[in-house]
Amino acid sequence: MKKIWISIGLFFACLQFVKAQESNLPDSSQVVNLVYNGSFEEYRYCPKRVDAVGILTLVEGWYQPTRGSADYFNVCGSRECGVPNNKLGQQMPHDGDGYCGIYCSKNDYREYLQTRLRRKLHKGDSIRLTYWVSLSEESTGAVATLGGLFTQESISDTVRSLFLAKEREYITEDIFQTISHTYNPQVVNPIDSTIMDTRNWHRITGTFVAQGGEQYITIGNFHLAERSGYVDYDSLTRLLPGAYYYIDDVTVECLNCPPPIADDLNVDSTYLTEEQPAFTVGCTFVLKEIFFEFDKSTLLQQSYFELKSLISLLDTYPQMRIEIGGHTDSKGSDSYNLRLSENRAKAVYDYLILKGISEKRLQYKGYGKNKPIDTNDTEEGRANNRRVEFQILSM
Repeated sequence: MKKIWISIGLFFACLQFVKAQESNLPDSSQVVNLVYNGSFEEYRYCPKRVDAVGILTLVEGWYQPTRGSADYFNVCGSRECGVPNNKLGQQMPHDGDGYCGIYCSKNDYREYLQTRLRRKLHKGDSIRLTYWVSLSEESTGAVATLGGLFTQESISDTVRSLFLAKEREYITEDIFQTISHTYNPQVVNPIDSTIMDTRNWHRITGTFVAQGGEQYITIGNFHLAERSGYVDYDSLTRLLPGAYYYIDDVTVECLNCPPPIADDLNVDSTYLTEEQPAFTVGCTFVLKEIFFEFDKSTLLQQSYFELKSLISLLDTYPQMRIEIGGHTDSKGSDSYNLRLSENRAKAVYDYLILKGISEKRLQYKGYGKNKPIDTNDTEEGRANNRRVEFQILSM
């Protein structure tokens, strides 16, 4: 059987090279956008409404890191979420058919967007972030300090307010206090340049030198209200008590990197190990980065890169048939765990069909807590047992 190593997040079919526009770049170089779906063109379903308490689950590869409810707009959307007209105003996309929206109140409420880069940044990489914003007509004011924060790990919080970095400071081994401080985005719009245009798109851009290992970008306003350059406008006494911005066309480029090849954009981890060098019938692989809403079967967009890799595998082996299995830890009743595990397996099954994989190649099953791969006596063990995996049925 042909041996193949499939990296999670293998995007050999998705490379999009952008011609360098800056004269200081080598003539022969090409830079690749390290952000997948930067124009928000790929989505699961057309948006139907602006949800004040919802979770962004429509845009492929993008998600909200806090409970602040980011929104999605597209030409195929409903009256609330359409393009160019929608509940928050009127704007054509800067690129393509869709864009996202985030809200920055004049007090503490914030919304953010987050995604994982195609690859980790290397120490010394000269990185340029560019994205475009436009103020909604339904705002009552505008801010200046929208920016982009690059981090090594995905950051998140359960709040709907200003996104703060929280660190534990230990007084003794058992006593600690939580210290909160504002994040410092590497790229930020100047505080004296309030973004107030409701007709046109405003470019936010900047460069920085990577420390190494950064793989996530979060977009939004990381500054306190009094340090955000907030301005009230009497002419914009509309729906929202603050500033709402449409976001589009996000690019992250390495300016001093050699022209990339497909392998440069692979994520490090793989399905396979040295002990299991090839895909064979009966082999089972854990989908390590599949995420759901807590206690639900709603797939979160953080799962996108893992799902993309699985689709690549199925495209590579067009005769492969698989079973998607859902598993839980030991907490909860047998019947509840069985139902939850089956619903989660079906969510992955439905996603693959949505993306064009024939249902004849797929089946799903929930196993509940009956097939643990680790102890249920520790949180780490229970986390390992809460999983989705696939088994090869035929090749």
